[in-house]
This record gives sequence, C-alpha cells and structure tokens, in this order.
Amino acid sequence: MFLPFFQTLRSQNIPVSLREYLAFLEGISIGLARYDIEEFYFLARAIMVKDERNLDKFDIAFSQSFQGLEDISSSEVLDAIDLPQDWLRKEIEKHLSPEERAEIEALGGFDVLMETLKQRLAEQKERHQGGSKWIGTGGTSPFGAYGYNPEGVRIGQDASRHRRAVKVWDKRDFKNLDDTAQLGTRNIKLAMKRLRSWARDGAHDELDLDGTIRATAENGYLDVKTRPERRNAVKVLMFFDVGGSMDDHIKVVEELFSAARSEFKHLEYYYFHNCLYEGVWRDNVRRWTAQTPTQDVFNTYGKDYKVIFVGDASMSPYEIAIKGGANEHYNAESGEVWLQRARQHWPDHIWLNPVPQQHWRFTQSIAMIRTLFDDRMVPMTLEGLTKGMKLLGK
Repeated sequence: MFLPFFQTLRSQNIPVSLREYLAFLEGISIGLARYDIEEFYFLARAIMVKDERNLDKFDIAFSQSFQGLEDISSSEVLDAIDLPQDWLRKEIEKHLSPEERAEIEALGGFDVLMETLKQRLAEQKERHQGGSKWIGTGGTSPFGAYGYNPEGVRIGQDASRHRRAVKVWDKRDFKNLDDTAQLGTRNIKLAMKRLRSWARDGAHDELDLDGTIRATAENGYLDVKTRPERRNAVKVLMFFDVGGSMDDHIKVVEELFSAARSEFKHLEYYYFHNCLYEGVWRDNVRRWTAQTPTQDVFNTYGKDYKVIFVGDASMSPYEIAIKGGANEHYNAESGEVWLQRARQHWPDHIWLNPVPQQHWRFTQSIAMIRTLFDDRMVPMTLEGLTKGMKLLGK
C-alpha cells in the first residue's frame, strides 16, 4: 500500500533506505499513527528524513502521494478514498464536542451523513450557490464550502470559518526548508554545529557512564564517576558590517549573531562600516568615541581564532582600493591593505554575504572582496554557511 510513497520519496532524491521504509511499516503496524493523518505525516517524516535540508522534498513527495480530492471527479470522491470507516470516525470524534455528537446522532449518525453525501454527489450535475441541500458554496447544506452547518462535511474550502466541520478536506500547503533558503536562528545553529572542537574543562558535573560501569564492576558496589563537561573549544571572532545598505539585512544578521553566541563559548565580535580600516568598535552608539585600533585586535586575538566577516560588500570600489576612499573619515591606508593583514593574521577566515549569490555579479565591490578573500565568500543560506564552516574547519 505504501510502496508508491517510498518510490516517490526516492524520486525526490531523498536518501531513504529499505531499512527505514521497513521501520516505517513497523510503526504503522503497531499503531503509532492510528486514526490521525497528522500523526501519520510526522511518523513518516521522523523515520525517513535524516537531514533538515530534505524536509521540503519530503513534503512535496507526501503531497504527491496523498493529495486528494481536487484531482478526483465528484461522483468518485468517496469511492476513491481507501480509508477505513473506523479511522474516519475516530478522527471526526476527536474534533466534536458532546453536544455536536448528539446533534449528529439525532440526524441519523455518521453513516447516514456520509451516505447522504455520496448520494448528493451522484445526483448533482452543476455548481450550486446557497441553499440547504446541494453541494456548493454558502448556504446551510451539510456539504460544501463557505456556509454553515454544525455537522457538515467541508469540501474545497481553503480555510475553516466556524471550525465545526466533521471532515476537513483542504489542500495541504508546505513551507520550503531547503538549503538555499534564507537562514533562521535554528538553521544557523544547525550549520554552525559543524564547526566544533570538543574539549573537557570546568567543573566535574557530567556523569561518566562508561567509567561508572567499569568502576562498579571492578569494585562490586556502585561507584559513580564524573568528568568535566565537554564544551565547544573553537574560538570565533566576528566582524559585522553595520549601517547603510546593511540595514536591509538587520533581521538575518541578528539571528546569526544570536545563534553564534549560543553555539560558541569563545566568541568575540566587532563592528565596522563597509570595509575594514584602522578602527573597529563594540558599541554602535559610541562608534566615534570608543573605537578599538584594528592593530590592537590583531595583537589580542591569536592565529587560532576562526574569523567571520559578515557584510554585503556593497560599496564604492574606492572604499576598498584607495587611500582616503572611505565615505565617513579619512583612511590613511586602503581597506584592501587592512583586509589583507586580517587574512594573513587569521588563516581560517570567510566572508559571509547576505546578498543572494545570483546578484553578486552586478556589484563591482563584491567581486573585489571575493577576489581578496580567494573566493572564501559564501552566501547567507544554509548551504552557504555549511560550506563556510567546512572552510573554517580545514
């Protein structure tokens, strides 16, 4: 019964194996998703999808495999659905109050309701608006859309109005979560987990299960062992471009910053505008009165730091290449000089660009920064950040 679904998943390039398909069938057989299409969906997704980048592909495959009635002629609707009556009944009962169940029973019960629907589908030959009998829009018929009936079957309506329909037959809509989508905090954390170097330090507050088992077996009594908690020992230094055209990217950059602070224990950061020059700052309100000399940053943070520049690299080419080219102050040395010094000081570095990659070729300054960084510029997508973390981890 579910083999076409498995084949559709494979056709969407989802790496689902026969072992996972058999595990899914076993879950169905023991009742993990009984009488509930949402439970069925989440069970299948949990077993068959191992990488979040395949979630949207799974949703497409699921929709193709189990989409329904918009592709079935009205006279064949009920006959075309191969669902057990007890499944439908259980699903419906979950969404009805005791009073609503009593109303349905007073009209003859669920079986009469569904049989009447089948007869109406066979009898009706045209679209109907309003009224109390035919399947159409508006009105008080138990069947159709955009009307009112407390024990109705809603057909073809894109949203609930009274939230009292017995059976909701709406089209499923899925949200893309592929690796070319703009990042959210959760996806950023997922990508950043690839940049890890575990070390044990701090208090002895983590249970050493293997050590406890070994010590207990050797001593003949329970001998609990602990060990220092593992922490991510990677050191990260981030430089954020602020102001000007970066105002369009505030939300995603804030999400990136939030994810980085929660993921890395050793995280330092500074701000700059457009290009790196002789001074950076920590507080944008005090950017002119409390700058830190860039050379001091070089002297403070060693070569073991992983450095991430975050900016759209969109500026006048003079701001990169020419002494005095900065648009807010006189720079005694060009931005190119300072960027080259940064790259030499921190060998592990990338430039993360929130501008979609397909637009890079239209901005000369982006091409210049990309060349300066030896093509270590990546887009701010899950795929791009994953690539960036691999570059930093080399």
